[in-house]
Amino acid sequence: MNTRNTSKANRERGRDESGDVSVCPLCGGKGFLRRDVPVGHPDFGKAVPCECKVTELQDARLLDLRAASNLGFLSRLTFDSFVPDGYGLNKELRVNLRSAYEAAEAYAAKPSGWLILRGKYGCGKTHLAAAIANRRIEQGHPVLFVVVPDLLDHLRAAFSPTSPVSFDQRFDSVRTAPLLVLDDLGTQNATPWAREKLFQILNYRYNARLPTVITTNQSPEEIEMRLRSRLTDPDIVNPVTILARDFRGSMAEQSDLSSLSLHSHQIFRTFLLRSRENLKPEQRRSLRAAREAAKVYAQDPQGWLVLTGPYGAGKTHLAAAIASHLVGEGQLVLFVVVADLLDHLRATFSPSSSVSFDKAFGEIRNAKFLVLDDLNTVSATAWAQEKLLQLIDHRFNAGLSTVITVATESEVHPRLKTRLFDRSHCLIVSLKVPGYTGQGAGRTPAKREG
Repeated sequence: MNTRNTSKANRERGRDESGDVSVCPLCGGKGFLRRDVPVGHPDFGKAVPCECKVTELQDARLLDLRAASNLGFLSRLTFDSFVPDGYGLNKELRVNLRSAYEAAEAYAAKPSGWLILRGKYGCGKTHLAAAIANRRIEQGHPVLFVVVPDLLDHLRAAFSPTSPVSFDQRFDSVRTAPLLVLDDLGTQNATPWAREKLFQILNYRYNARLPTVITTNQSPEEIEMRLRSRLTDPDIVNPVTILARDFRGSMAEQSDLSSLSLHSHQIFRTFLLRSRENLKPEQRRSLRAAREAAKVYAQDPQGWLVLTGPYGAGKTHLAAAIASHLVGEGQLVLFVVVADLLDHLRATFSPSSSVSFDKAFGEIRNAKFLVLDDLNTVSATAWAQEKLLQLIDHRFNAGLSTVITVATESEVHPRLKTRLFDRSHCLIVSLKVPGYTGQGAGRTPAKREG
């Protein structure tokens, strides 16, 4: 039979020009058929969907993606509802936040490569990621938006006998999604199975150069090495770090460790000058000079400020006043009592701890602005002394702004004195007054800053 006659015969029997079985004449409405190929062909004996089934399968796949996304709950998170200048932020943070907003909006217009949104909880990274997804959906493009722990649960659910799709189908729909948005990478339970599945998904998308948006609060150093090389590849990844504080908080509690909220009443305006007490003239001058030095430092916190003086002299009040002033300017602040800091670090070694020691220690030593209240290293254990030495040495060498309160120089470990009392790097302010006991407070109101 010649070629023309063969083609005609194929069409009559429901086959296309290549000899493959065609759509419905042979599937009988079942939606699947077998290709007409010789024995030994890779597709011999395999059931393949016919064209009448392809659309149904694609629709089912999109429905499964939408079910996993739960974007209905996040439909309010759009670019229009985002505040690119934030609330009460200083110029640096406003510029940073608007830059992140513009990067996300540009990505939504033309998704290409990977966009990594990194920042603290509540800084707006999830809002921007959801805004990208919502914008693409508005334009009719399929998107899978999923929180990483929910994604893993979604995959595990495919093993259930009642699951409408197999694990392989669900896993493939995730790793091949036209646009994948993974929210909160790093919060998942890092079991070996979870790590392997995440690596397989991201490795596939990395090799295939599929558009991907990832939000995380982890630094690159905290990410598993296998993933880190993919998430930091400048050829495909655009990393965007958001510095803004939590949109959902009125105080700038930047960390669970920070205790600044306990000192909200200790601001410059409420700092007692104790004029009614029986203080010597030089003691009054010392108190006033300390307050003025702290106010000047708060306006431009460069280098270190070390506040010394007996317990109750007002060191903690001034340190908290500086921190509160910076919070009002939109700065990221970590205020911590040294004893609490050490307890926090020890607690990370507990099997039930949700955070690793490295992560907790890294957060403290790299804090943009740190207040260490009530430093005393002499009575500390060898382990505690070593951690404090590492912390202070790192911040000293990195030039990170730090305020430290300490009663006397004798309470500082000799190895630390070269850091804390280096006047080329530290401003030493001594409150040469006795501890405040409230003397006379019941009779005459103490003078405050006007």
